[in-house]
Amino acid sequence: MGGSAAAPSTPPRWWSGPGFVRLWAAQTLSRWGDVFAMVALPLLVLRLTGSGLGVSLAVVAEIVPVLLLAPLAGIVVDRLGPLPVMISADLFRAALAGLLPALSGQVGTVYVIAFALAAGGVFFNPAAAVLVPRLVPGERLVAANSALWSAAVLSQVVLAPLAGVLVALTGFAAAFWINAASFLVSAALLARLRAAPDTTEPQLPAPGSRWREAAAGVRTVAGDRLLRMLAAGQALAALSAGATSALLVVLVGEHLHGGPQGFGVLLAAIGVGAATGPLLLAAASRRIDTRRPVFVFGPFALRGVVDLVLAAVGNLAMAATALAAYGVGTSTGAVTFTSLLQTVVPEPVRGRVFAVYDMLWQAGRLTSLLLGGLVADLAGVRVVYLAGGVLLVAAALLGLRARPLTRPAQPKRRR
Repeated sequence: MGGSAAAPSTPPRWWSGPGFVRLWAAQTLSRWGDVFAMVALPLLVLRLTGSGLGVSLAVVAEIVPVLLLAPLAGIVVDRLGPLPVMISADLFRAALAGLLPALSGQVGTVYVIAFALAAGGVFFNPAAAVLVPRLVPGERLVAANSALWSAAVLSQVVLAPLAGVLVALTGFAAAFWINAASFLVSAALLARLRAAPDTTEPQLPAPGSRWREAAAGVRTVAGDRLLRMLAAGQALAALSAGATSALLVVLVGEHLHGGPQGFGVLLAAIGVGAATGPLLLAAASRRIDTRRPVFVFGPFALRGVVDLVLAAVGNLAMAATALAAYGVGTSTGAVTFTSLLQTVVPEPVRGRVFAVYDMLWQAGRLTSLLLGGLVADLAGVRVVYLAGGVLLVAAALLGLRARPLTRPAQPKRRR
């Protein structure tokens, strides 16, 4: 997908298609509600358990569903189509979020609902990734994905402080009710959306081969050099980001001596960078060809260099500047990575392939969280950032010297 696909007089704009505008509105409103729940849930768990371990278990409850359900989610998306899956996931999560205030007195119940909410997201997210290419021409995918990412990041930057104030003034219930309402509005918008149908012939499994159908995403990734390279980069990035993200507060306290205020400054710097990156991509989308390795793997290198800088510097202002660049790398990398997959992965297995990458990310993130804490205790938090930087640079080197990225061969169709 190159910039040459669109004439200069007709710049590729995601908003030119009403279908995508409806999807963007649905996801953005849903993100608004997610921000309120994201702030309220750990605070609720902390109040109920009084321990950091209790809060960590809530994070684990959000990761485990991806590892357990992603293969099933990919099959469901590829068989039923993205829209029915997204609407069902929204309605399911609306019911859970609406019930949570009434059941929030027991921490076990909160963990179960957190698990179930995350499970709904396991189905929703690959379905959304599959839906975008049905609504947006290939030359506009970067701009479209940039718009979705920008809305998500800006929602978090703007609304997270408001959510904290709301919880402080009114308690937890209002935040969860807002989340439930956002899911209902999202489902209503999606119910009126009409996407282009899948015109490819579906892959029909042979009798008794349900396992083969479930493993089609893994086989597609394993059988193609480009997809294997992207999977390796995803895994290395997850092994880095899980620990470095979680231990930023430790870096601030032990190495940068910034305290809570300094931690807030660094989080804000990441948010500013993450919000800026997609805006830059959208503005330059006609000149961005995700088949060129630099656009997909370059952001890994940028993030790796930032981690190495954080391991070396002891100045809060320098760390904030570096983390703003990290935010740019994170958001631009996510957009170009997703856009490339949407372009090259064959439609019949697209949902399952996205599920594979979701599993890789969450498995690497969970492993990184466990190992990162151990390394920080034994060798110091700077070693964690040094290792994280090395992993990200290695991920970049996997692809930066590659030839232009091309579409994998279509999988064989079963009849």
